[in-house]
Amino acid sequence: MRRIAIVVKGYPRLSETFIAQEIRALEQAGLTLDLISLRRPTDKAVHPIHREIAAPVTYLPEYLHEAPLRVWRAWRRVRRLPAYPAARALFLKDLRRDPTRNRLRRWGQALVLAAELPAGIDMLYAHFLHTPASVARYAARLSGLPWAVSAHAKDIWTSPAWEKREKLADCAWAVTCTEVGRDHLAALSPPGKPVLLGYHGLDFRRFPAVAVAVEMRDGSDPARPVRLLSVGRAVAKKGYPDLLDALALLPAGRHWRFVHIGGGTDGAALRARAAARGLADRIEWRDAAAQEAVLTAYRDADLFVLASRIAADGDRDGLPNVLMEAQSQRLACLATRAAAIPELIEHERTGLLAESGDVAGLAAALDRLISSPTLRARLGTAGAARVRERFGFQATIDRLAHLLGGGVMDETICASASTRR
Repeated sequence: MRRIAIVVKGYPRLSETFIAQEIRALEQAGLTLDLISLRRPTDKAVHPIHREIAAPVTYLPEYLHEAPLRVWRAWRRVRRLPAYPAARALFLKDLRRDPTRNRLRRWGQALVLAAELPAGIDMLYAHFLHTPASVARYAARLSGLPWAVSAHAKDIWTSPAWEKREKLADCAWAVTCTEVGRDHLAALSPPGKPVLLGYHGLDFRRFPAVAVAVEMRDGSDPARPVRLLSVGRAVAKKGYPDLLDALALLPAGRHWRFVHIGGGTDGAALRARAAARGLADRIEWRDAAAQEAVLTAYRDADLFVLASRIAADGDRDGLPNVLMEAQSQRLACLATRAAAIPELIEHERTGLLAESGDVAGLAAALDRLISSPTLRARLGTAGAARVRERFGFQATIDRLAHLLGGGVMDETICASASTRR
C-alpha cells in the first residue's frame, strides 16, 4: 500500500474544504496518508469532514526562530545525505532570484521535513504551487523521493514564471482545478509532461439535493426582503467593495438583506464602506463558519452573489467551490466573468454573469434577480442540474488515486478530465 506525505500550507482550514474532501476520499481509496502542515490552524471551528480524516498531522516550524534547535538538529542530520550538496545548490539558485525571508523559511522547513519524514513514505504531494511546493521540492531532493503538485489559484497567478517552469519540469506530475489554469501551466510545462485538469467538484453526500419551494419575494415588500448571501474571505480578489457599491445603486424601493460569511483581512474596511454608503443596517457580517452552518445559510437565501476580480498583485480566484455548493442547493447565482467562473456558470442558463469590476452592470443584474423570483427559480434549477451532472468530485479522485498509487500520467488521463464540460 502506497504511503503519501501531503504538504499543505495550513491544516485544518475552513476555507479549504476542497483539500479536506480530497484527503478523506484518498483515504477511502486505500492510500495511507501523512499530513505535513507549514502552519498551525487559526480557525476556531472545523468542518465535519476534518473529524473523519484519520491521517496524522505533523506541524513544521512556522517561523524558524521559534524552533532553532529543531531546525539545527535537522540540518545536522540531512547535511550528511548524499543528495544534500545538490539540494543546497538548488536552494541557493532560487535564493539568488528570490532573496526573501520566505525563501529561507521554505529551506528550513524542508530540512525539518526531510529529517523527520516517517519511514515508508513513497511520495510527497503538495497542495499549492508556491510555498508548499517549494518545501516539498527541496525535501524531495534531499530524500530522493518523487514529488507532485496540485495548483489552484493565487499560487498560479502570483508566482514568477521561472519558478513555475522549473517546478513543473522537476515534479513527477501536476494537476490543477480549472481549464484556464491548466492552459497557463501547460504552456510553461516541458514537452511530454501534461498538466492534468481535475475540477475539485462536490461530494454530493455532503450537499444533498433539496426540494426548494419558490419564494415569491420580489423586493417590493419591506416585511419580506429578498435574502442575498455571499461566502468568501474578505480579501481583494473577492470583489466585495464592488458588491457593496452595486448594492448602493439599487433602487430605494427595493427591499433586500445581505449576509456575508467569511473572515478576511479586509473585514473592517468593508464594514466602514457599507456604513459610508448607508447600507450598514441591511447587512449581517458573520465570521467563517463550519459547513453545517454554511449549508443552512444556502438554504435560507434567495440569491447567491460573488463579485470576484483580479487583485492588484495578480491574485484571483480559480473556480470558487462556494458557487458549486450554492448551486447544488438550487440557489440562483450571480457572479463575474473572472478566472474560471464561466467554466461553471453559463450566462442566462445556469446563472448570471457580470463583467468583473463593472459595478453598474452588477447592480443591474442584482436588481433583475431581486425583482424576479421566477428567474431565480429557473436559474437555480438549471444550475443544480448542471453542477450535479458535471461537477461531482469522484472522477478527479479516481485519477488522483491512480497517480498517487503509482500509476502513470498519460494523455488519456488528461483528456478524460477535459470531457467534464
